[in-house]
Formats: sequence, structure tokens, C-alpha cells
Amino acid sequence: MSSKEATVSLRIGLSATDALLVADPKARRALLDAAADAGLDHITVGDHISFHGGTGFDGMVSATSVLSTHDTISVVIGVYLLGLRHPMLAARQIATLAQLAPGRLVLGVGVGGEDRSEITNSGVDPRTRGRRMDETLTLLRALLAGDEVTHSGEFCTLDRARILPSPDPAVPIIIGGRGEAAIERTAAHGDGWLAIFATASRFAQTREKILAAAAERGRAPHTFGVNVWCGLDEDPATADRLVGEQMQALYRLPRDKFRHLAPAGTPEQVAEWLSSYVEAGADTITLIPAARSHEAAVEFVAQVRALLLDSLG
Repeated sequence: MSSKEATVSLRIGLSATDALLVADPKARRALLDAAADAGLDHITVGDHISFHGGTGFDGMVSATSVLSTHDTISVVIGVYLLGLRHPMLAARQIATLAQLAPGRLVLGVGVGGEDRSEITNSGVDPRTRGRRMDETLTLLRALLAGDEVTHSGEFCTLDRARILPSPDPAVPIIIGGRGEAAIERTAAHGDGWLAIFATASRFAQTREKILAAAAERGRAPHTFGVNVWCGLDEDPATADRLVGEQMQALYRLPRDKFRHLAPAGTPEQVAEWLSSYVEAGADTITLIPAARSHEAAVEFVAQVRALLLDSLG
């Protein structure tokens, strides 16, 4: 089966964390209604406790704001810094969200690491975050299945712990990250993988490695997604400026550091750039758009979605 045949069910979503964190409930409803009416498949929200000096947003709270404001649109938390939370707390929050909106939540998890102070100030040794994540994932899976869990590990001790009701349907867990650790973690624990800042060729290589490693364990992750920063405008120069300014503000790095990973231009140009990820096997693409307004971002992302789906026939 070709990549195009495998991705006929391509899903396109919009990252909208900042636009959701406003005091005006009408503004949130308007944004989500516009996204749903435009045919977007999901909203992705981020998660940071204190990033580069204090910036942050709680992924679970942001997801709740979407699921409680809109009746149908799905949410991807991409990604939740699971290793900085206790598995019992995370499992209870997920189970409660699943009660509010069954079948509409996808949990992406990651170890973080771009800002090590975020990890240390959360009480976690950055050198242990990978092992902590793996232990937490194992416990989270069991707790969300409704199992009674007794466990004494390197980072967590549980005595006949249980979280009920368990989500029905189960909440998919996708693993974020790059490198061999993300490959092994997805193969062992994930329903899929979520990339960011990966070229299309790197995406394809990692996807194949995950599938092979999972098959050795008798597992088959079924979703492969990518989050992509992009600038969108009728004027390509404006699009380039907008995405450069936003990424500079968040990551404190110049535009040229991200140029090969963050397209900018008209919807037609961005869709053409993204087509290589579809060819590489991506079935879920979330755009993190820089545009003149939130309304323009929704409109442009919807155009990109239509162009990509048209290219699949």
C-alpha cells in the first residue's frame, strides 16, 4: 500500500492554546465554532509549567476548556509533560475528561527538555526524566484500564491504587519526542507517535523504526502525527515575518534556525510543503499557525486542509 493510500483518512488540526486562554467565553466559542464549521478535525493544546522564564499553560485545563465549550470537536494534548506529574493525578484528570467528552480526547506525552529549569523547578532531576516517564506510562496504562495497581519502583509507590470509572472508549496515548528513546517508548507504550521539528525524511525513517520495534513486541501503533509551525498569509513575506516573530518570542532563537522546519507562505505554498509528510506516512497534521488574526489562522488552515485532501483524491 502506498503512503497516499494509507493516509486517505488524513486529519488536519489547529494548535490554539493562546487563543483559548482568554477571559471572554464568547471568543472561545467563536474560535471553536469557526474551526469546526471549517471542517478542522481537532484542536491541539500545549503544556508547559514554566517555560523560558515563566511562560506556561496547563494542557489538561486547556483541553477542558475546549471539550466543555464545544460539543463535537476533538482535542489532542500535544504534548503533556507527563514525567513531571504523578501518575495517579494524571490518570484521574484523564478519566474525568473522558467522562465529560468520551472519545474526544487524545493524550500526547513527552519528557520536555528544551528548558531544563522547567524540569528542575518541578522537582525532577533532568537526568532521570526518561526513566521517570517510562515508569509513569506503565502505571498510567494500568490505572486507566481500571486495574488495581500495587507498585514499588524507582520513582513511585502505589498500594492497591485504582482509578474508576475507566475511560470508555480508551483514551489513545501518543508519544512525542525524537531519537532512539522516543522510538523505544512508542514501541513499548504508545498508540502512536507525534513529531515536531522533524524533516519529512526523518519522520519517515522514525516511523519505520517504530513500526519494526513495535512488531517485535507484538504491538502495532496506529497513528503517526506531526506538529508544524507555519506562517500563513496572502503575502509570503508577511507570513515569514509572522512565524519568525512568534517563534523568536517563545524559543528565543532566530528565524533561520527554524526555516527548514517551519514553512511560511500562502495556503497553497504551505500545503505543497506539507505534502512530503503525507508521502512519509503522516496521518495527522497539526498546524501551529502564525497569522494576522485568530480568524485568519482558522481560515488559512482550513484552506491547507482542503488542498491536502484534494491532493489525495
